Amino acid sequence: MRVFWLTILFVSLVCSALFAQQEPQFSHNMFNNMGINPGFAGLRNSICATGLFRQQWAGFKTEEGEKLSPETYSLNVDAPVSLLKGGLALGFLQDKVGFQTAVGVKLGYSYHYLLGYGKLGIGGQVGFIDSRIDFSQFKPINEGDPVLADKDEQSNILLDFALGGFYQSDENAWIGLSVTQLRQANNEIGYANYRNKRHYYLAGGFDYLYPGNNNYVITPSALLKSDFNSYQLDINAMVTYKEIVWGGVSYRLDDAVVFLLGLRLDQISIGYSYDITTSLLGRQGRSWGSHEIMLQYCFNLEFERLNQPYKNVRFL
Repeated sequence: MRVFWLTILFVSLVCSALFAQQEPQFSHNMFNNMGINPGFAGLRNSICATGLFRQQWAGFKTEEGEKLSPETYSLNVDAPVSLLKGGLALGFLQDKVGFQTAVGVKLGYSYHYLLGYGKLGIGGQVGFIDSRIDFSQFKPINEGDPVLADKDEQSNILLDFALGGFYQSDENAWIGLSVTQLRQANNEIGYANYRNKRHYYLAGGFDYLYPGNNNYVITPSALLKSDFNSYQLDINAMVTYKEIVWGGVSYRLDDAVVFLLGLRLDQISIGYSYDITTSLLGRQGRSWGSHEIMLQYCFNLEFERLNQPYKNVRFL
C-alpha cells in the first residue's frame, strides 16, 4: 500500500495530479493497538511505552544503486488516569518513503466503562504531521524540467483526527474498530499535491491456554486495514511459553509471510520480525524482505499508604 512509485512518477512528470497518502504498516500488530486505535489508551492499567522500528523492502534501490527502502519509527506511550475515568496517550511517528519524510505527534484520550465481561474504551485523537519532500534528490528525465528546477526541501504541516473503540474482555479476548486520518487533509508541497486518505482498522484476537499444559498460550489474531480502495489482511498465530518467550507466524494477503520471535524480561518485552516478500517486488528480487524490531516497557505506579498518624501542631 505504499505510494513511492506514484510519488516518483508525479514529481518527475506531472504538475497537477492528486494522490493518496497511506499510513505505514507494521508486522507487530498485536503489540501496536495504541498506534492505530485511540480507544486502547489506558486499558492495560499500566503505563506502557511501545517502540517500533521497521525497514521495509530491504535492498530496494534506484537504478543508480541509491538505497530507497522505506523506514518507519514509532513510539506510543499510554497510561490510565482515574481522575479522567479513562486513559491518555502520546505518540510520535517518523515515516520515510523515498525522498518524502513525515514526522508526526499525536495526543489521545479514551473514556473507559465496564461492559459485560470486560471494559470498553472509546477514544479520540488529534495529530500534527510535518510532511517534507526533498526535491533536490529527484533526477528528471529531461534536464531543466521546470517542475524540479531550483527546488530544495520543502514542507507543510497537517492537522488530522482519529476515533476508535476497543473492547478488552476479562478472558483476554479483544476487538477494536478505528478510523484514522478522518479529516483527509489536503497537502501541497511544491508541485506535489496529495490527500491524507482515511483508513479503517478492524482488529481482534484472544488467548487460549493449551489443554493439559498451561505453560503454553496460543494467541490467534487478525487485522483488517482498508481505505475502501485497497484492502490489507494480516492473520497471525503466536505461541507463548511461561509468559517469557514467544514465536509466531503471520500471513499478509498478497504481500508477505512473517516470522516473529520475542522475549519478555520482567517489565520489558523485545520482539523481532522478518517479512518474506511474496508480492511482485519479492518475486523480481527487488526486495530482500522487511525487518522490524519492537521494544515495550510497562510498569505500574504504586504508592504505599503511610500507616502512622500525622499530627498537626495547630491541633495538639
